[in-house]
Parts: sequence; C-alpha cells; structure tokens
Amino acid sequence: MATNFKHVLAAMSMVAVAASGAVEAGGTSDVQTLPEVSVGRIERLANFSSKWVDARHVDVWLPEGYSAGKRYQVLYMHDGQMLFDASKSWNQQAWDVHLSVARLVAAGRIPDTLIVGIWNNGKYRHSEYFPQKFLPLMPQPQRERLLQAALQNKPQSDAYLRFIVEELKPAIDARYATRPEAASSFLMGSSMGGLISVYAMNEYPQVFGGAAGLSTHWIGQHKPNAAIPLAGFNYLRAHLAAPETHRLYQDHGTTELDALYAPYQVMVNDLARERGYVDGVNFETRVFDGSGHNEKAWAERLEIPLEFLLRKP
Repeated sequence: MATNFKHVLAAMSMVAVAASGAVEAGGTSDVQTLPEVSVGRIERLANFSSKWVDARHVDVWLPEGYSAGKRYQVLYMHDGQMLFDASKSWNQQAWDVHLSVARLVAAGRIPDTLIVGIWNNGKYRHSEYFPQKFLPLMPQPQRERLLQAALQNKPQSDAYLRFIVEELKPAIDARYATRPEAASSFLMGSSMGGLISVYAMNEYPQVFGGAAGLSTHWIGQHKPNAAIPLAGFNYLRAHLAAPETHRLYQDHGTTELDALYAPYQVMVNDLARERGYVDGVNFETRVFDGSGHNEKAWAERLEIPLEFLLRKP
C-alpha cells in the first residue's frame, strides 16, 4: 500500500471528483438529453419530485422485448448519470450496466431485470450517501469535522432512503411490470454509492433483498482514519440484515483510492461471516489487483457482482 500512497495523494483531487460521478447540482435540467443505448431503451422520470430530498432525474432501462405480460426484478443504482452512456458523463466513462445485464439475461444466468438509475445530487451527494446512523457512533470532534467538511452540516441519507422506499419504488412498481417483493429488489453502487447501498439494505431489509458495493468507501473521506470505519463496523454489528434472506457483495481494487481500502474491508468481511454470511452462498468479496477507482474499472468486473446479486436463489 505504501508504494501506491504517493500516487493516491497526487491523484486525490481527480479521484474525489471521479468518486462522485457528479455533474453539478443543476445537472437535472430538462434540456439534458437521454442516454443513448444500443440494447433496450431508456425512459426518464424527469425531475422526480420528493418531499424528502431535492428533485432529480431517474433513468429506467427497459430490456429488448419488455412486456407488461412478464415480471421483472429491479436493480436500483446510484449515480445514475454514470451508468449508461459515456458520451454524456462528465469524464467520458460509464458502467454500461445495461450491456452486462442484457448479456447475463441472454445467457440464462440471471432473470429478466430492469435497471433504475437514480441521479446523484451534485454537491449534496456525500450528504445523501453517507450513512446517517454512523454519526452518533463517532467521537464528537471527528463527527463535527465530517459534518462541516463533507456533509454541508445537513446529513440527508435517511431522507434519501425514504425518497427511494416511500416515493420512487412505489412509482416504479406502479408504472412497470416489476416483482415488488424484497427478494427481487436490489441495490448497487460504487464508492459512496456502495456505502449507501449497504446501508439501505440494512435499514430496509423488508424492502431490499441484497446489495452490492464496488470499491465501497468505508473510510468515508479521502484519507485513512479510524473513526468512520469503526462507526460503520459498530453499526453493521447491530443492524446487518439477516443472512437467511439477503445477499451482500463487496469488492475493491488496489490502485488509486482503492489502495486504501483493504484493511477496512477485511473488518467488514469478518463481521459478515461472523453474522452468518457464507462465501459463495449469500456473500461474495473480491480484490481486483491493479484495478482503480473509476467507471471503467467497475464496468470491467461488473458481471461478477451482477450475477451474484441477481441470480435465481
């Protein structure tokens, strides 16, 4: 890790932006064009309003042959700006998640699936994605610094989850031919998006049956620290969803910001196993040597978490 640390620091400002997947908060303008996809189609719920958080676009990918006569499981993903079309993302990179899902469905490795891409909220992304219940578990000095430096003195993750659970998911289930039960509703994200995905599964285990975090940002900021990972560990120890009914996927690379993650992820892995999660059954954790912290890296390994999370029981 020491070999990579100088590189991490040198690239930190760029990585910090890359981790956000953000256009600025005004990026939900109606003039923003739809992502272009070569498989299936995108429908946009434009400026989806909420009483809990700011309005934002929600892009829904429907596969080829989508039919109201079928029923589809649903994958809810964060940082929706970065999922489908690199030509429209800030860094000209994208997950191309629709291509991976389409390949897996065509091969019979996962059931029919819709993708719901929830746009992030620009400068409030960290405030919405940082698990709010970590805060009381942190020492006061570190908590106050985090609130001021990263959360705009306005932690919003619990409100963000209420938006998804109480407003967005019911709208998706009403509009599309979904399987609304928890066993067919999943979450996925990277970096802070991975953190909020795991948090959402644990806060709403009756709503979501699994979560995947790629390069999950357990450190909560852009330097090593003990306070945030320890708070996360203590939260998980008390709130980790039951392994009998849930799936959890975690991974990280070894370069860029991912070079910092290994010791913290090991703690989470051990806790999950102690809680009853079993590798290869309802838990999967991977390390991708040489992989960094960007959409290209996540796209290259995406079929692994997708198949683990979305496969039939």
